[in-house]
Amino acid sequence: MNKCILAWLVGLAAVLNLLSCGGYKKSGPPSGLKERVVASQGVTAGFSLGSLVILNGQNDTLPRVSPISAGTSPGLMVLSPTRNILAAFDSASNTVYAVNTVKESAIGSVRLPGPTSSIVLPTANTVGYAAVPTATIGGFAFLGAIEVMNFTSGTFTSIAVNNAQTVVSDDTGTKLLVFSGDSDSVTVISPGIAVPPVDTSCATPGNAVCTVVPGFDRPVNAVVNGSTAYVLNCGPQCGGTQASVAVFDLGTMSITQTIPVDAATVAVLSGSTLYVAGTPASNNACTGQTTAATKCGRLDVVDLGSGTVTASAVITDGYHQRIDLTQNGQLFIGARDCTNVGNANNPGGSEIRGCLSIYRIGDGSVLIPPETGNVNGLQGFTSRFVEYVAVGGALHVYDTKKDALLINNFLPQGTINVVGYVGDVKAIDFF
Repeated sequence: MNKCILAWLVGLAAVLNLLSCGGYKKSGPPSGLKERVVASQGVTAGFSLGSLVILNGQNDTLPRVSPISAGTSPGLMVLSPTRNILAAFDSASNTVYAVNTVKESAIGSVRLPGPTSSIVLPTANTVGYAAVPTATIGGFAFLGAIEVMNFTSGTFTSIAVNNAQTVVSDDTGTKLLVFSGDSDSVTVISPGIAVPPVDTSCATPGNAVCTVVPGFDRPVNAVVNGSTAYVLNCGPQCGGTQASVAVFDLGTMSITQTIPVDAATVAVLSGSTLYVAGTPASNNACTGQTTAATKCGRLDVVDLGSGTVTASAVITDGYHQRIDLTQNGQLFIGARDCTNVGNANNPGGSEIRGCLSIYRIGDGSVLIPPETGNVNGLQGFTSRFVEYVAVGGALHVYDTKKDALLINNFLPQGTINVVGYVGDVKAIDFF
């Protein structure tokens, strides 16, 4: 018995010694939060510097956690599929900052040769891709490139693509779809075999690095599912002929089907249904809505099995760039450069509307919330019936059961008081 007690005391002493010496570390991120959300917060004159602010996604509060530095005006953010890496673009310095979300610390940064509005992190590796339409490739007749960013070394390789506006990756990161302004083609790149520091394979496409596929109508974006890409043909909204969804086979590099829609700049896939939003250049009346806005956008519900549009709804106008489907069937759709009516800061009896629409899948109805300004970020959850909306520089929380701002003791006005201009919002935990 004495030996047992002695052994127990020795073990206890070892544990206490380990704790006192700092040898024991609690599991989880340094912030101690189980459900984390990151908001990019731009510089505000006289008040704050830019940073990435960590929020408590369980109760919508700002915990006492040090923000992560990301330049002075971070906005656009993207996540890797496993959410271990977050990248944020600082528009003040044209620099992309990468963050290890597990350690909540910086990985490194890459300064681009120009601004970007499109970044992808296709794998868990510290390599990302940015479309830079103004990148100058010295000695060659190119203005624009896909920058292959290595955040560990802080360097990049340029793959020259004229006027590269948007980049989308397949599921493995082995193929990139590049969309250029005022073009009816899609450039498909194999970045893994590009030759640094500057690859000009697209000067003579049809090689291992670069293939240019024609037959589209002002393509601007795509949703990739396995070996199929649903390419959004912007059509008349971007100076083309007919908006549509082009079903593109990545294996054969061919268009297998084209489905006409009202307009197409952003989409989200749910099973065999593709929800597509945009603003038609014509036939854009606000039918069924009482509003001072003179034109409206459209949401089309596309059944990919039959290749047809099964429903359509009138939404706010603008260039639609954000879309998110909640777990209870509410589709949040956000645009930039829309028609703003009224002033959300001074609510009254007059109409207030801007760039945000909510489409209710259950009955096909549309709610236009009293918000103004560009919608910069949308983030829903599986653990809660809420949607984070970065709109007009503020961060609002919506109750998706009521499609209204969430009002409680933590959010008396439905707003998380992040100081500065909120340029995007991302959940970095799987919930």
